[in-house]
Amino acid sequence: MTESPAARAFVAGATGYTGRAVVEALRAQGIETVAHVRPDSSRKAEFQARFAALGATVDHTPWEAEAIGETLRRVQPTLVFALLGTTRARARNEGMAATQAYARVDYGLTKWLVDGAVTCRPQPRFVYLSAAGVAADARGAYVAARARSEAALRDSDLPWTIARPSFITGVDRDESRPLERVGAALGDGLLAIAGLLGGRRLRERYRSTDASTLARGLVRVALDPAFERRVAESEDLR
Repeated sequence: MTESPAARAFVAGATGYTGRAVVEALRAQGIETVAHVRPDSSRKAEFQARFAALGATVDHTPWEAEAIGETLRRVQPTLVFALLGTTRARARNEGMAATQAYARVDYGLTKWLVDGAVTCRPQPRFVYLSAAGVAADARGAYVAARARSEAALRDSDLPWTIARPSFITGVDRDESRPLERVGAALGDGLLAIAGLLGGRRLRERYRSTDASTLARGLVRVALDPAFERRVAESEDLR
């Protein structure tokens, strides 16, 4: 009888708010983890020390399609987490329009990761962090980029899981995102009322979550065969 390979995770977007928590959640379960940190990151040394302290390996492969593919084939992960994204503020700082940034980062980098994972043997489970409300006909540059990423993943022959959480909030975020915080607070208040009036499913679908809770949910569904080629909604991730 052939034993299943031990779990090994590659985390793209490891330096983000959710990514850091996912690395921690993976290591808490003793899963071998490779955390990707951009070679040009201004906080490269900080993240190197942080992830090494958790027992994770740090990878600095540049974001180039062929290089990412080569790294994935070398690492041979059983799990790939795509936790990539940008913001309007970051796009402005880099001299890009939001539409361009979402297409380049949220979709473009994810597509490179999907293409690289397809070439691995055996192929890894691909866990993509999308967002609540994403649909093929959804409007807006951010949602459109996520919809394109979901479509690219569905069209691949990878075993995948798409996660669609609602607002991701927390006092420990590097970026303040005041509008998002206010939106989450107001939304949670309205959803709490809806829950009291019988809208429990609606409340669980759209109320906010913190990074640690989300990370544990992402790792759980990544390891669950029942979530292969399935969308995990917010309520599935708590």
